[in-house]
Amino acid sequence: MKHVSFSLLASLFAVASSAHAVNPGDEVILVYNTRIADSKTVAQYYAEKRSVPTDQLLGLALSTNEVISRAEFQDFLQKPLAKMIAEKKLWQKGSQTSSASRQDPGRVESKPVESKIRYALLCYGVPLRIAEEPNLKEDGTEKLRPEMRRNGAAVDSELALLPLLDEHPLLAGPLRNNVYGTTNPAALHPTNGVLLVSRLDGPTPEIARGLVDKALLGDRDGLWGRAYFDLRNTTEPGYKIGDDWLRNASEMCRRLGFETVLDENPETFPAGFPMSHIAIYMGWYDQHVSGAFEPATVEFVPGAFAYHLHSFSAASVRDKRRGWVGPLLARGATVTMGCVDEPYLTGTPDVAMFTSRFVFNGYSFGEAAYACQQVLSWQTTVVGDPLYRPFGANPDELKDSLLKRNSQWLPWYYLRLLNINLVAGKPIAECVDVLEKFDGTKQSAVLTEKLGDLYVAQGKPPSALHSYQEALKLDPSPQQKLRLLLTIGERLAKLQRAEEAFDDYQQVLHEFPDYPDRVGIYKKLLPLAQKLNKKAEVSRYESMMSASPKAN
Repeated sequence: MKHVSFSLLASLFAVASSAHAVNPGDEVILVYNTRIADSKTVAQYYAEKRSVPTDQLLGLALSTNEVISRAEFQDFLQKPLAKMIAEKKLWQKGSQTSSASRQDPGRVESKPVESKIRYALLCYGVPLRIAEEPNLKEDGTEKLRPEMRRNGAAVDSELALLPLLDEHPLLAGPLRNNVYGTTNPAALHPTNGVLLVSRLDGPTPEIARGLVDKALLGDRDGLWGRAYFDLRNTTEPGYKIGDDWLRNASEMCRRLGFETVLDENPETFPAGFPMSHIAIYMGWYDQHVSGAFEPATVEFVPGAFAYHLHSFSAASVRDKRRGWVGPLLARGATVTMGCVDEPYLTGTPDVAMFTSRFVFNGYSFGEAAYACQQVLSWQTTVVGDPLYRPFGANPDELKDSLLKRNSQWLPWYYLRLLNINLVAGKPIAECVDVLEKFDGTKQSAVLTEKLGDLYVAQGKPPSALHSYQEALKLDPSPQQKLRLLLTIGERLAKLQRAEEAFDDYQQVLHEFPDYPDRVGIYKKLLPLAQKLNKKAEVSRYESMMSASPKAN
């Protein structure tokens, strides 16, 4: 393959790789449930893949339910885990004076002054949520807003404050995360009062184990693909911040070279929307998996991050149909976050901050997940390998590795390179010229489709149509093929090539018999059939449309 001929804007494509241990597996403790055999199996699998020392696999006899009481959490998980960490000398506690500020005069705290570990990974079968304890009485609760006087929490988020256990923090309501937004990943450390807790979990133990394999592939190859953002386009003061987070995250991804799709309709991506090569998905606000994600045909790439903001998106992580976390994992996502109970909007992860730290700064998933949370001891669960770091490699070294292995992701590297130059102001004509002369374009459905998109931007419909048709011949993924066919049909219709457009939409129905928006295709076929005087087809499509409840 010839190299792309325009210069790389290194300040945009390179990442600020953060320093981390030679063997970061040393920084992880694995917590498993001795009452569930698969829990230990998942822990052992991760330990083998990430070289976690065997004495850092910690088994506890826990409830087999996803929801446990506060007493169960304290007596069987929180306190025994703190004791095991101390006995194994994984951290050393001492007294420190917290930094004073105008709001906080500072105080003496008992927390780790040294720690060998930074991460705790809860393995399949460890409970998910601490139930509300209505009889729990605490001094200071009266200072909280009424809706915050709740002591239920995600197990992960409560354990994140394990370094401060001796301080007996208030259980009701959220507690401020002192390392929110940090630009120094080393600050995300037990000596600063935060343990980075995530879980290797999902609807099945096989899915949980698969999260490790996909994270390792992402570490090796980087994370490539398309970024999808689903806004609500709301101006309501109480909700606008959610849209702002998503919009800012989408803009970062666009500037960092991802093919970025931004949907501003109030509904989720529609059921017929082709979701191909998903590297990043962020959206809101449906209670259960819906729209384009309802069928299991969406295409997550290995290492994909997917997140849907909803108050109960992680009410369970072991259900493939309800909520979002379980279904997203079942459909192929590698890392995600969610809420086990009502967090209120500002108590959810700031996904713009997450994108900045994870994608631009090259933080590990665990680091980015905790740098983006304004509060802890609250409702967020973090799912996936916390050591996963797909944006931590030097871009030139990564490119050389992809070239050496003739990786399937190499065209995506060049696509990001091209997009970065477009964002920086390179004329479209120059980028078209590069793609036209680049040998790799003729071998890649991804680059050939992009060439078609650029022809559209130039106002060259016939050239765009030709590129889309050529991309179809280059082994596109199923969902990319669907998108290409739908795009080709639209282009042919606009060029008054009715017979070809009719055949194209017929191909969609033939090759995608389970396509969820068949009525939408009938609506495109009907005027074409009328124009071509295909009376039998006109009658058939009218009948199908009237029989469908979605047509009314």
